[in-house]
Amino acid sequence: MDYGKLGSTGVDVSRLCLGCMTFGLPDRGNHSWTLDKDASRPIIRKAVEAGINFFDTANVYSDGTSEEIVGALLKEMIPRDELVLATKVCGEMRPGPNGKGLSRKAILHEVDASLKRLGTDYIDLYQIHRLDHGTPIPEIMEALHDVVKAGKVRYIGASSMFAWQFAETLHVAEANGWTKFVSMQNYVNLLYREEEREMLPLCKAKGIGVIPWSPLARGRLTRPWDATTKRGETDNFTRVLVEKTEAADRRVVERVGEVAASRGVPMAQVALAWVMAKSEVSAPIVGASKSEQLDDAIAAVSLTLSAEEIGRLEEPYVPHAVVGFS
Repeated sequence: MDYGKLGSTGVDVSRLCLGCMTFGLPDRGNHSWTLDKDASRPIIRKAVEAGINFFDTANVYSDGTSEEIVGALLKEMIPRDELVLATKVCGEMRPGPNGKGLSRKAILHEVDASLKRLGTDYIDLYQIHRLDHGTPIPEIMEALHDVVKAGKVRYIGASSMFAWQFAETLHVAEANGWTKFVSMQNYVNLLYREEEREMLPLCKAKGIGVIPWSPLARGRLTRPWDATTKRGETDNFTRVLVEKTEAADRRVVERVGEVAASRGVPMAQVALAWVMAKSEVSAPIVGASKSEQLDDAIAAVSLTLSAEEIGRLEEPYVPHAVVGFS
């Protein structure tokens, strides 16, 4: 495994981050395809044995049970000081007017709840899952600063939003001497490249580490276009992400297949190598429902695409409507 800095911070993270949405009780939350603790154990163990030290979950995943499973299993496998543990806040965790969002009240309550579920004294990277438009940015940034100063959080990060909104959060924090975001978790892959217009250049200029979610487009870049999976058939969000650009996206997927065939490697390796070739990217977030699925992700760390291959992969792309912000 290779390691690098998370943006301009001093912390070293593996070049792959294991996304933990897959882990959680299937009867809790919105995802019927998640894995319980026993089924999750071999996947997380394989990641640790491969040298992955960066794990990303969220309080809202499977109604908090993802944090519980991930925290418990990692405690069995890796010393806490070697682990870079990330989670997120914003989504609805309980009914009622203050059961979600990024108010000071919500952040201070949810960080303690996440710490308890994860079974740890601190969170390495605490991220806002989305921007809460009902809470002023100064309130959000001061509350996040306070959880850092309280020792509950080491770094803070953000997730999908417009670049001008992210710039505003950075400005507000800097103007007040508060802790600034060090990372951006956004949607970047060969089927969705709109972040190349504004967000990626902003992150590069500000030294922000980019940790793309769904670098394989929810699996669409790992197999021929017409192949289906249980998750693909039941995941409504997948359909939203691709339904309006199907013809163009099919050509991109076919091109990934061609490059993969010429290299003699699986499609997933090519798609991930393209993401990791971007200088702004610290570590793409990869998910796995089977331990063998990690093999392609790990192999992709060592796969370097040529400029010609990158050009072939990018050529069929057409502009997409902005998605993933809500």
